[in-house]
Amino acid sequence: MAADHDPAFRDTLLTEAVDQFLTGDFETGKAVLHDYINATIDFERLAEETGSSSKSLMRMLSPTGNPTASNLVSVLPTVQRAAGVHLAVATEH
Repeated sequence: MAADHDPAFRDTLLTEAVDQFLTGDFETGKAVLHDYINATIDFERLAEETGSSSKSLMRMLSPTGNPTASNLVSVLPTVQRAAGVHLAVATEH
């Protein structure tokens, strides 16, 4: 996967996942975030850092998963911290 060797691509994946969530396309957002986590922090480390089980996190981001806002709020800061990036929402006028 290109994310394994390309930091810019990894950042784009994370941004795309969040963009999809914000526009209401949760299915794509979950899929992209799942791929991002697999290519970077991995579910075991994410589980350790969020206090959730890795199986629960994988299930949450699976095609049939239904993450709550609180689940996403616990995951997103952790993956940002691991990536060394900070995402922010900007409005367009």
